[in-house]
Amino acid sequence: MQELNEILGTIDGYIGSHVWFVLFLLGTGLFFTIYLRFPQIRYFGHALKIVRGKFDKKGTPGDTTHFQALATALSGTVGTGNIAGVALALHIGGPAALFWMLITAAVGMCTKFVEVSLSHKYREKTEDGTMAGGPMYYMKNANFVAFGKKVNLGWMAAIFAVATVFSSFGTGSLPQINSISNSVEQTFGIDLWITGLVLAIFLGLVIVGGIKRIAAVTSRLVPAMAIIYFIGALAVIFTNIGNIVPSFVSIFANVFSGSSAVGGFMGAGISLAFTKGVGRGLFSNEAGQGSAPIAHASAKADEPLSEGMVAILEPFIDTIVICTITGLVLLSSGVWNEKHDNDFQFTDIRILEGQMSESNEEDRKNIISFIEGASSTAIGLTDSVEVQQGAIVDSNITFIHARSFAENVSVSQEGNPFTGYIQVKDGKITSTGLAISGKSLVHSARLTTIAFTKSWFGDSGKYIVTIGLLLFAFSTAISWSYYGDRAMTFLFGAKSVIIYRVIYVVAFFFASFADTTIIWTLSGITIALMTIPNLVGIIWLRKDMTKTIKEYGESFEKEHPGEKHPKF
Repeated sequence: MQELNEILGTIDGYIGSHVWFVLFLLGTGLFFTIYLRFPQIRYFGHALKIVRGKFDKKGTPGDTTHFQALATALSGTVGTGNIAGVALALHIGGPAALFWMLITAAVGMCTKFVEVSLSHKYREKTEDGTMAGGPMYYMKNANFVAFGKKVNLGWMAAIFAVATVFSSFGTGSLPQINSISNSVEQTFGIDLWITGLVLAIFLGLVIVGGIKRIAAVTSRLVPAMAIIYFIGALAVIFTNIGNIVPSFVSIFANVFSGSSAVGGFMGAGISLAFTKGVGRGLFSNEAGQGSAPIAHASAKADEPLSEGMVAILEPFIDTIVICTITGLVLLSSGVWNEKHDNDFQFTDIRILEGQMSESNEEDRKNIISFIEGASSTAIGLTDSVEVQQGAIVDSNITFIHARSFAENVSVSQEGNPFTGYIQVKDGKITSTGLAISGKSLVHSARLTTIAFTKSWFGDSGKYIVTIGLLLFAFSTAISWSYYGDRAMTFLFGAKSVIIYRVIYVVAFFFASFADTTIIWTLSGITIALMTIPNLVGIIWLRKDMTKTIKEYGESFEKEHPGEKHPKF
């Protein structure tokens, strides 16, 4: 598992987690924000009117309403990124990472407006009678011109569709059920595989009905899960109201200096806060990834720009509202830099030579540099570590878990205290069949679960997170199955969808008890593979976008004379 995680981590280091990727993502959103004169601000009010159905017309082609398309797209974005992703970004990059999540959402509102508008413009009716769209369709059907000649981008459309299939697992299936099963185990003590099996059956029953059943389910789940989550979050925030102002300050104070070490948190530099904040922001709202256009393609609309305006609301709701609330819960409760009893993940464990001190700033910096693969005086242990009745005997080592000094480390085998030797190479445990626990920082869904107990609800707050996460993440898995089957339809035709759905449900089950760190690393890779061709395509079609805006403005003024509207 560790070797696999290293391979995936290396790949991710060159794409999704590399600074060039996050600069490309933010740069594209910033370019369109300026190029189109801040449409996410100018069209926001108009978008609210559209989603309420004020300008709907009978007989418009499509399979779902504007609200159902928004709910389906939101259910695909509002998921573990809002609960586990925010906690992971904070765990690695510190409070400053939350700032970059917000910036990603602000420019992402414009990116999503563009990608949804273009994809809706070039959607098609498939052989089974449903509407299909997404970046692969505008890549195939739009008029791409280079050096005065039309360019066929069918090859790029195929690459995007393949990446969408992989990302449906990396974004929509694997991390969702992994977070659900871990949260349910922590809250109710139910085995990971049991949760995975039950939800895999439910998932199969829903997705076999296609987009109409998916839209019907998600349009009910999204409001329900939002209400449950907000109640629990606000309870934590009001219980810790005195910490809200310091929490806000911590988000913005260290943006250009990195987050300082505090409590069990060993600190993070500017680059790490930036890349993790943008990366988790993208995972949360998917702006630029090209997923939401697939959901919106089913909406009943004869004007592509109207659906693009509806999409403006997604990053606002998903990241600026929900992720900010999650961030305030984590910061105001104080649990993010505290150590908690924890079952250790082997991919998060590092054992170093010599005894280092948590109170020594130089030791902390060297350990972080070692974990991140930078130059460091810290050396990973290559030796055997003696254990007697579950307790580590060797005192001349430093045991790190989840980027923190581990305490009260206990080793067991098949439920009994372990006596023997743990084999370690380059700081990583190579022995198998062992379970290790103790006190350390925690991250992802477990951290948010703990934070929700810091209110007047007490321990009952963890049930709110578990139920909310179940609804959030399960609806995301439902929506992403639709994105994957649209990609399969594009590549191999409608008959291939049934095979895809079976594999999707089976993978969903197995991911319920897979390694969390590996799941998230794989997720980062698949997101990047999908995002890159989509960003290239929408930049190429920037003039097509300005033409579409102009056409919408002329059409709207004819059909709705006297109606107040923003300048198009």
